[in-house]
Amino acid sequence: MVKLTTNFERNLEGIEFFLTEVQAPLAFDGLLDELLETVISNLGRFPEMGRPFMARQPRSVETTNALATLRTKLSALTPDTDALREYVLKDYLLLYAPIGGAIYLLAIRHQRQLSFDFEGHWGR
Repeated sequence: MVKLTTNFERNLEGIEFFLTEVQAPLAFDGLLDELLETVISNLGRFPEMGRPFMARQPRSVETTNALATLRTKLSALTPDTDALREYVLKDYLLLYAPIGGAIYLLAIRHQRQLSFDFEGHWGR
């Protein structure tokens, strides 16, 4: 069973907003189709198909600290250190976790979405 988390749903809203801003609203429909027709089906059949997210080597102090916090939170849910996995789509990165017989879709991000709002920081 595949379950969407509140954060995943919020990410989808952010992607829809981003794609509308860059005048590509039909791309969002394509993403939804891919999620429903391919991704969810694949994960249901092969829940460990994505690569383990925690296997990446951190390249900064900030990342090292964030991963330590993430490991602590993950350990409260499962002893499996490889439970947090990433599924790479053409234009998106999806984070998910197979835990207790369910697959939780945790986060999704378009590769061109910035994680910082520079205009919001410095004005227009």
